[in-house]
Amino acid sequence: MMVAVQNKPLITRRRLLGGTAALAAPAAIAQTGGWRPTRPIRIVVPAAAGGTGDLLGRLVGEYCQRLWGQPAAVENKGGAGGVIGTMDMLNSPADGYTWLLGNIGPQSIAYSLYRTMPYRPENLATVSNLLTAPNVLVTNKSVPANTVPEFVEWLRRENGAAAYASSGPGQSTHLSAVWFLQLAGVRAVHIPYRGSGPAINDLIAGTVAFYFDNLSNGIRYVRDGVLKGLGITSAQPSPQTAMVPIRTTMPALAPFDVSTWFGVFMRAGTPRPVIDEANAAIKGMLEQESTRALYTQMAANTAWCTPEQQVEFVANDAAKWASVIRQANLQIDN
Repeated sequence: MMVAVQNKPLITRRRLLGGTAALAAPAAIAQTGGWRPTRPIRIVVPAAAGGTGDLLGRLVGEYCQRLWGQPAAVENKGGAGGVIGTMDMLNSPADGYTWLLGNIGPQSIAYSLYRTMPYRPENLATVSNLLTAPNVLVTNKSVPANTVPEFVEWLRRENGAAAYASSGPGQSTHLSAVWFLQLAGVRAVHIPYRGSGPAINDLIAGTVAFYFDNLSNGIRYVRDGVLKGLGITSAQPSPQTAMVPIRTTMPALAPFDVSTWFGVFMRAGTPRPVIDEANAAIKGMLEQESTRALYTQMAANTAWCTPEQQVEFVANDAAKWASVIRQANLQIDN
């Protein structure tokens, strides 16, 4: 069985619904020209209900429904690391009525992590990214380090004995640590968990020493003084925390730049006017003040881009993870 490469919910469903209510004001919705749907749209989320992709899918669906006057229903198709949901979209007509709420797992990491894949990037048409968000390096309070350089030196003294958690093999919480260790030239033992909850519990208990959690979740333990936060994984600072990007702390870590991301895809061959209209709708949604406020609560960044920019973004991200996975010899069977 393939390992799901998913991220935890960034916000609650109740908070999301409150945010979409703010999106509902017709005067705030920009009308664009071109294609218009004449029947319901299906938004496939390749993950279980309640996760980040599910919440974002409903946010997009609510906006598009009010923009176009057609239902936009989210369908959760989890399993196989997001491949099942992706294939559901790819088995639908290329007519713009089936969208995929893709993410870093099935649209980037999976191409290198799994030895066989039923689709390739060229089978998908890009529309736009929606969101990017960093992870955060958190440690048990007993770890004798308050900065990233001190932490690297401690890992070197531990000589591979220190253990780190992940929310599952191949997920961004795992691969963030793998790449960090590669760049820093140190070793540690990987302890995979079934989700972030058990990982955090064991981190607090001292069973493991460190963990690269999603910032939106990990930051609350840092603020509560339960864990120590040493830095964030994105290239840019986050307005949600004073912690600095890890890449700025040591020359060896300068290439380190990890952000989880979500975006909209359709099947290759979808007419360009359809893609352009969907792209314009996403842009309008992300430009609203209510959306920006909601993203701030999610410790995330809006990430609209053109379809061409998304092609480049996904290709660069996939190439980055291919290098990390190859160096760590992490390929697994599906």
